[in-house]
Amino acid sequence: MKKILLLCMAMLMIAGWAFAADDTIRIGVYEPLTGQNAFGGQLEVEGIQLANKEVPTVLGKKVEIVVVDNKSDKVESANAVTRLIDKEKVNAIIGTYASSLAMAGGEVAEKAKVPMVATSATNPLVTQGKNYSFRVCFIDPLQGAAAATYAIKTLGFKNAAVLTDVASDYAVGLSTFFKKSFEKLGGKIVADLKYQSGDQDFTAQLTQIIAAKPDILFMPSYFAEGAIIIKQAREMGGTFKIMGGDAMNNPQMVKIGGQSVEGFVQTSFPYDPNMPNMNSVAKKFTDGWRATHKADDEPNMNAALGYDAYMLIIDAIKRANSADPAAISKALAETKGFMGATGVTTLDENHNAQKPVGLIEIKGQKEVYIGEVVPEGM
Repeated sequence: MKKILLLCMAMLMIAGWAFAADDTIRIGVYEPLTGQNAFGGQLEVEGIQLANKEVPTVLGKKVEIVVVDNKSDKVESANAVTRLIDKEKVNAIIGTYASSLAMAGGEVAEKAKVPMVATSATNPLVTQGKNYSFRVCFIDPLQGAAAATYAIKTLGFKNAAVLTDVASDYAVGLSTFFKKSFEKLGGKIVADLKYQSGDQDFTAQLTQIIAAKPDILFMPSYFAEGAIIIKQAREMGGTFKIMGGDAMNNPQMVKIGGQSVEGFVQTSFPYDPNMPNMNSVAKKFTDGWRATHKADDEPNMNAALGYDAYMLIIDAIKRANSADPAAISKALAETKGFMGATGVTTLDENHNAQKPVGLIEIKGQKEVYIGEVVPEGM
């Protein structure tokens, strides 16, 4: 009798799990909630949660978000994706801020054949040669070429210095593409210096850069170190223009850098809460964010990319009329003209988002969207 009772209980537990699994679509999220990249990861999670609040169901089923901290670490990223697939049984995955983390997690998702949509991971290797990795952001060849095009065609600069974090796949890739395009457009790289993530003193590198007399310094840093570099450059008398990539888009940069970051320009995804001619999805996202946050807590592009990644997966599930990972992957690969908070996205044959490159400049201690640039010299 006891054996029969235990068997019945086991069957009920299995049936209950199957019902829950069948009645719920689970989207895993692995983002850096702690560590070096925590601020960006937290913003992207908030964007995802806002999207889930707006669209909590699809195909008549509840959509559950399962968030795991990848701790800004490559090994932890792989572990996080393994957990989402093996333990949480997710149908699709969103993540992550930082290309190196996305590459580590993407390898696991690829082997398991579970679709992964990267948010702000711009290194080409994130999706290169993969069937189950996608992204809602542009890639570094476009971003690097856009920065070089703006420096030469708009600002009229001819001599550039580059300062790169050699421990960051994102920074190394973006610097490479900037240098290639800058030289192809007729410019000259007069200094090419390096540093390691976590460094706080950039005196040695900046001394060499100042001596080279560049018109512009390109440094694709993450915002915290980037703000420190800019501050030290100005304190040392550097008067050259300073430009960075999308990872500098963070309200904290102004707080860290103060007046020294005035005039800093960065490439960005085409979203800003105060941008002109905002599309309807961007407006809905902005209004939704402002309704749930303090007045001085404005959304930025990372939150918008998290929002778009969730909505893109929902769109794929609807078009596939299925939550099966293989069906979602097929629909994602066929994405064309998807309207999101960061503009219209079409995924190419390599699963990379084709979208404009925006520009943001710090004016009056505020990030101001100054327009878009068409990349040249690729």
